[in-house]
Amino acid sequence: MPLHPPPPGPTPRERFLAFRQSLAPIPRLERRTVRVRGLDLAVWTTPPVPGAVPLCAVNGGLLFDHRALWPTLRPLARERQIILYDQRGRGQSGALPGARAARMEHDAGDLPALRDALHLAHWDLFGHSWGGGIAMLAAAQDPVGVRRLVLADPVGVTGDWLAGLHAAALAHLAASDPAAAERLAAHDPALLATPDPALHAAYAHAFYPAWFADPTLAALLPAPRASSPTGAAVAARLRRDGYDWREPLGALRVPSLVIHGERDVLSADEARRTATHLPDARLHLLADAGHMPFWEAPDRFFPLVATFLSED
Repeated sequence: MPLHPPPPGPTPRERFLAFRQSLAPIPRLERRTVRVRGLDLAVWTTPPVPGAVPLCAVNGGLLFDHRALWPTLRPLARERQIILYDQRGRGQSGALPGARAARMEHDAGDLPALRDALHLAHWDLFGHSWGGGIAMLAAAQDPVGVRRLVLADPVGVTGDWLAGLHAAALAHLAASDPAAAERLAAHDPALLATPDPALHAAYAHAFYPAWFADPTLAALLPAPRASSPTGAAVAARLRRDGYDWREPLGALRVPSLVIHGERDVLSADEARRTATHLPDARLHLLADAGHMPFWEAPDRFFPLVATFLSED
């Protein structure tokens, strides 16, 4: 469980800007509509890389679409094709009638079907936050089709962490951004057990600054705004009923990399539990990074991911 400290000198904001300026131009995305389990999913792909296994990226947030990870993941597109998609009922993807019945397990089941629809024998999966939960469940359903699994600050294997998240965020913001703490304190997380899209969208927006260890990066990278009846229903069910994925994930034999910001308000203890529970996982903690290590520590984050994905 090596800890990767930040390099001395520049601030997180300066390191992020320098890293972004060092990148090649953003690759072109091709959009297509793919029919999956009775749904039309919006899918975007970077140019294929011959001989390299494609990487499918699963964004977090439950309300958000693929733009939560693009063009953020463009450094990985140099070595492999990146596949992005909008989860059912989010962004430009269709939703089935009866959105209030939506479950995260439905999102997870869409991924093996999407791989089949794209005529891929196998791929790698990348999941961030709640997208990490979707990716883990999908890999458990499709162990032959998933070669490697990368989890960036994933949710825990049980829902126990949810109860303390709001308080942890308030404590973090009180020290780093009192005005943001005041805005978040105006929201009652107990109300999120109801699938009201506007309520979930407002809370996600108020919570956003708490995801960063450094408030200057939160100011530099504005909070996304998104609303989704499907996403709100999934989020409400998880908060209301909790979850326990230990049984299916305990059988997951896919080689996995768990990367977690040491200063994430979603405690690094959850990452430790996840890495311990997955049979073939390694853990890397990134010092002075929060929930968005691809922004707060890109110079350490992307080499870790690229090295892991390049292994046979």
